[in-house]
Amino acid sequence: MVLYGVAALAVCMLAGTLVGEYLGQALGVDANIGGVGFAMVLLVFVTHWLRQKGKFPEASRQGVLFWSAMYIPIVVAMAATQNVRKAVTGGPMALLAGLVALVAGFALVPVVARIGGPGQPFPESDDGPAQEEPAEALTPEKKGS
Repeated sequence: MVLYGVAALAVCMLAGTLVGEYLGQALGVDANIGGVGFAMVLLVFVTHWLRQKGKFPEASRQGVLFWSAMYIPIVVAMAATQNVRKAVTGGPMALLAGLVALVAGFALVPVVARIGGPGQPFPESDDGPAQEEPAEALTPEKKGS
């Protein structure tokens, strides 16, 4: 069954690579544009659809999780290396665009951290029930039970 998860990942990767190649050709660029991204989005949709149909058992899910744990960090590291090399050789505009994205990312950290607010319980996930609030977050009214 693990093999089915790996097969789903491989089919999505091939489909995403083809879409990226054709998009590059359509835009006149001699490169794969977003192939890995298309593959990952397709994998999310396919696995969600298969789970809804009851045709994606836990063992298949483990096959996808294994390769995603191995594959995605490697691809991100390769892409980051290429982006830095292109930015350095691309001139000041590429460096400025990267710097603006970095500053914007750092500026958005507090905004994203406030989503949900303090004291709200975590939503339930596939891993189990919602987590409890930490003891420090309990007010005196809540402690008096």
